[in-house]
Amino acid sequence: MTLEWIAAVKKNASQRVAKANAKNDKEPTILEIDDDHKPGFDRNVTSRLFSYLRPHRRGLSVATFAMLFSVLANVVSPPLIGWAIDEGMRQRDMSVVIFGVAGFVFIQILGFIGFRIQLGNMAVVGQTIIQTLRDQLFDHIQYLSIEFFAQYEVGRLLARVISDVNVIREAVTFAVVGTIREVLMLGAIIISMVLINLQLSLVAVAVLVSLTVIANAWRIHARAAYLRVSDSNAKVNAELSEAFNGVRVTQAFARQSYNYDRFAQGINMASRKANARATLIASLFYPTVELIGGVATGALIFVGGMLVLEDRITVGVLLAFILYIQQFFFPIRMLARRFNLLQSVIASGYRIFKLMDHPVSIRDRVDAEELPDIDGHIRFEDVSFQYARDGEMVLKHVDLAIAPGQTVAFVGHTGAGKTTMVKLLMRFYDTTHGRVTVDGYDLRDVTQNSLRRQIGVVPQDTHLFSGTVTENIRYGRLDATDAEVVEAAKAVGAHQFITQLPDGYLTDIMEGGAVLSTGQRQLLAFARALLADPQVLILDEATSNIDTQTEKLIQSALERLLEGRTSFVIAHRLSTITSADMIVVMDHGEIIESGSHHELLASEGVYHHLFTLV
Repeated sequence: MTLEWIAAVKKNASQRVAKANAKNDKEPTILEIDDDHKPGFDRNVTSRLFSYLRPHRRGLSVATFAMLFSVLANVVSPPLIGWAIDEGMRQRDMSVVIFGVAGFVFIQILGFIGFRIQLGNMAVVGQTIIQTLRDQLFDHIQYLSIEFFAQYEVGRLLARVISDVNVIREAVTFAVVGTIREVLMLGAIIISMVLINLQLSLVAVAVLVSLTVIANAWRIHARAAYLRVSDSNAKVNAELSEAFNGVRVTQAFARQSYNYDRFAQGINMASRKANARATLIASLFYPTVELIGGVATGALIFVGGMLVLEDRITVGVLLAFILYIQQFFFPIRMLARRFNLLQSVIASGYRIFKLMDHPVSIRDRVDAEELPDIDGHIRFEDVSFQYARDGEMVLKHVDLAIAPGQTVAFVGHTGAGKTTMVKLLMRFYDTTHGRVTVDGYDLRDVTQNSLRRQIGVVPQDTHLFSGTVTENIRYGRLDATDAEVVEAAKAVGAHQFITQLPDGYLTDIMEGGAVLSTGQRQLLAFARALLADPQVLILDEATSNIDTQTEKLIQSALERLLEGRTSFVIAHRLSTITSADMIVVMDHGEIIESGSHHELLASEGVYHHLFTLV
């Protein structure tokens, strides 16, 4: 065995990366599929959104009934004021005017109460639907495959769960019953005007036609503009999430200026332009409506004034029409906004349901059974695996048997298949060919929960959650007592540094464990695994982030952690695996050597070369 073997390994690895990149350039990713919605009405999305309203029929009924009072107040008030003016002038009696004004105020109060009840009920319905949607999304996302999270940006997930769901809430609160309210109000105003005077009604109809033409032209541009705003906001969220999560790497490589230019001149600039265009379109439409309203009011006064002078209508009728024409534009403006909101809702609903419908690739079978307490006898039987359906085989006809209590170490170059082996054992993926068994049970025949609660993992990059030290150690076994938490920490050598923290075991370590060193976070991961007391333990380069001195201190803790358990160790530092019962050397998804440390050294094969090279 020579250095040519290592060179060949590197060359093959580079070729595989190049092939994967070329393939990714051709195939649409989950991210691209997420943004493939075309503007317009979507019957399926609309139907699914309305299904969330069905459990809230009572709230909808109350809101609809209350809405009628609001419509009634707007429709009845103008003729009431007109009658009061006409009768007051005819009878020269101010009390009639006062009576009319009092009736107007009373009706407006009823309308206010009705509108308040409408919005209050729909706000409750909207918030409840938000809770339901977010609960469903959160639950579904947690079960999606590891492959999904490798392709889908966290910022986009946040945009789906927060921004898009908020669009749905806004629509439910203001648009569902509000649209009915505007349509009824507009129809009732037109009917009332026609019944009062046909000539003046023609002025209003002419205004309605012109506004309809303008609104139709506006919606075409507004629909595309607001969809671009939604997409640009999602990209901003994704960029911010990535930048803040990787801030340590950014500072380490002094990439702040580059990231700023990328964000400010690229993504945020695009967001500004998208929002500016949407604002410009809105600023052209609404002032135009106001202008047409002013022109219509002037035309109405001109025509109505002539009719008053000719004694064909009264001053009260003209006043009622002026009040109607002022109310006339409110439902038109609101309906234009509702239409724009409808487009946003359909787009947001499409993205939400696209995510919600993304298949959970690893599911329990209907007849899956609970895996009983295991001894830890594990077999890989003719296992082959590929991540993509038409991709390269990552594992090729692997056969491996591990006895209960054995410690197995995987050795090999990056991409050899070491981590894939433990991913299959955790059933993050199903085998393409062959099977993996635990105590004779095919992993596909048992429930995932019953399997994974008997497997502990200490990864290379430990993730700590917001909360106390105790809560993080107890994460794998929630019923553990405080005494058991302390005992586990002592066993792995974490107790000393924990007691030196400001509040000891009750110290809030914040998300990611930012207040702790890398080694300290790893020690907490060991304590978490020991407390969970799994029968199968996976150490995925678990000591790579720990300095040599700390590693020596916890060596006895590691021995205790591995004792009596079937263990899998992935390590690049070969000095840490010399005591393993079996060392498995992998290359391009195949096992090329296996045996104890002394056996492999004696064979003078690949492992011997790697060990002596180090």
